[in-house]
Order: sequence, then C-alpha cells, then structure tokens
Amino acid sequence: MLRDEILSELYKKQDLKYRDFQGKLIPPKTVDDMIGVRTPELRKYAKELLKREDIEEFLEILPHEFFDEYQLHAFIISGIKDYDKCMEEVDKFLPYVDNWATCDQLSPKVFKNHRPELLKQIKKWIKSKETYTVRFAIRMLMEHFLDEDFDIKYPEMVAKVRSDEYYINMMIAWYFATALAKQYDSILPFIEEKKLDKWTHNKAIQKSVESYRITPEQKEYLKTLKIKQIN
Repeated sequence: MLRDEILSELYKKQDLKYRDFQGKLIPPKTVDDMIGVRTPELRKYAKELLKREDIEEFLEILPHEFFDEYQLHAFIISGIKDYDKCMEEVDKFLPYVDNWATCDQLSPKVFKNHRPELLKQIKKWIKSKETYTVRFAIRMLMEHFLDEDFDIKYPEMVAKVRSDEYYINMMIAWYFATALAKQYDSILPFIEEKKLDKWTHNKAIQKSVESYRITPEQKEYLKTLKIKQIN
C-alpha cells in the first residue's frame, strides 16, 4: 500500500529531538502522535508525491494516525493545480484538522487565481462549528483579501465571529493586526469602536505593536486604545 511506503519514508526522515520539541507546541498532539519530520522535508516529499498517479490512495485515508501524515496531506493539497479538485480535497480534509499547525500549513496556491469562487467557500467555512474550519476561513481572508481585492465587508465578516475557542480568537487578532498593517485607515475604526471582544481586541493591538509594518506613531496611538482589564 502507498501509505506503508509513505510511513517508511517518513521514519527515514525522523528527527527525534525535533519530535520531542514539537510535541510540546501543538496541542492536542503529543510526541506519541508524531514521527518527527521537519517541515522542509515534508514539503519536499509532498512535491514528489504529487507527481504520482496513485496519490489519491493516500488522500482518501482519513483520519490519519500521525501528525506528520496530516502535515504531508496539507502540503499535497496545497500543491494541487486544478481548483475544483483542490477545493474538493480541502473540504474533505478540513473536518479532520484538529490543531493550529496543520490548519496554518494548508495554503493552496491555486486559490489566488480563483478568488470569487474561494470567497463563496469562505462564507460557508466561517459559519462552521469546527474550530479549525473557522480559523482556516479567516486565514484565507487574511491571505487573499487584504490587498487589491480588499472590501470592508471582509473585516466586518471576521469581526462578527464570536467564539470561546482560543485558536479562533488568536486568528481573529492576527487577521486584524495584519489588516492594520495593510489597510490601516479602513481597519482602525474596528479598534476605535471596539468591535471585537476584549481579549481579541487587546491581542490584535499587541500583535500590531510588535509588527515592523506598523509605524511608531501608529503603535503609540494603538496602545492608547487598549481596554484595561478590571480585576
């Protein structure tokens, strides 16, 4: 089976020190869920596997046993050049994504040439009950709709998301920090008018202040907009 071949290759690339380090950073995954293959190795291997006619056999295996398999799966999908096929695989994969690292590695290159179709999917994903489907939706808005295709409707869409999930709220904060760097004048009212929940609001400001893309003057003003915590 192709999976047996893939696992054999992954174990050949295993780095135990990296596995032990990584196992502390990506909950709910632990070292027992990991083989320990470094990201550049996985990316390189994914490119090789994409050329195989039988790669579908691996993509059909969900859920996976190991974190490294999920990462490899994400990289393979990210390299699929046919938009419809890529989107089909993304939709199959997302319900099984259970950690921030795999979610954030899923970044199909073909999406940039199909933004109108992608936006329709984002509107569906952002309403999902699955944590990492929502996180992925927000990240796609951040990645593809903050430049020439920017519309105020998109940050409004993100600002409406309310969640108790840390990894969703962290992505919202990341989105608004990035949006401030790219569309400062349009995004600033979201902060001034406190359209985010308190934690996410303050985290967005923190990430902006840490960014080299925000001017010193902008940083000083943003600091004045932090919501003070009441003990």
